[in-house]
Amino acid sequence: MAFELPTLPYSSNALAAVGMCQETLELHHGKHHNAYVTTLNGFVEKMPELQGKSLEDIVKFAHNKPELTAVFNNAGQHLNHSQFWLSMSPTGGKMPGKLEAKIVEDFGSVAAFKDAFKTAGATQFGSGWAWLVLSPEGKLKVTKTPNASTPLVTGEGKVLLVYDVWEHAYYVDFRNRRPDYITNWLDKIANYEYAEAQLG
Repeated sequence: MAFELPTLPYSSNALAAVGMCQETLELHHGKHHNAYVTTLNGFVEKMPELQGKSLEDIVKFAHNKPELTAVFNNAGQHLNHSQFWLSMSPTGGKMPGKLEAKIVEDFGSVAAFKDAFKTAGATQFGSGWAWLVLSPEGKLKVTKTPNASTPLVTGEGKVLLVYDVWEHAYYVDFRNRRPDYITNWLDKIANYEYAEAQLG
């Protein structure tokens, strides 16, 4: 069964009022993400060892195998982008009580959490991702990964929220001002309700 591009959980112009225009979403979802899905399906078609595996299993299977780097990159990008769309909302930026209490417990304050999350993305050299995860020990943690990597293979924890720092995520709206994109994302776009639901 071929992998499919997930449908956005909002319209392509739904985030325009909060700082991510329709052009960005159409290019990012419809072109970039779609290309990863198409390329991954091409690999699966030709490689019996990938057939019948879930997306997560393919990411884990291909990780750290030089001969499967292209498979890992496309599978990882499909997985990461699928999580990214869910991490955003047209009514984002509002933090529900249970998540806020956990953030204050583990980071000291919401401001300290946002500083840590912003720093992770701003200091990721080149392309990559910034993540809020629930560690195996039950603590919230901010981390970052380069290129197509993911906490699924670093073992750092369960993904609650992620934002993309590849340039195509923000260049139309913010040009080269990555820190401004991140601040806007945390304050206006981040789907903290989704993150709270992932806490379990």
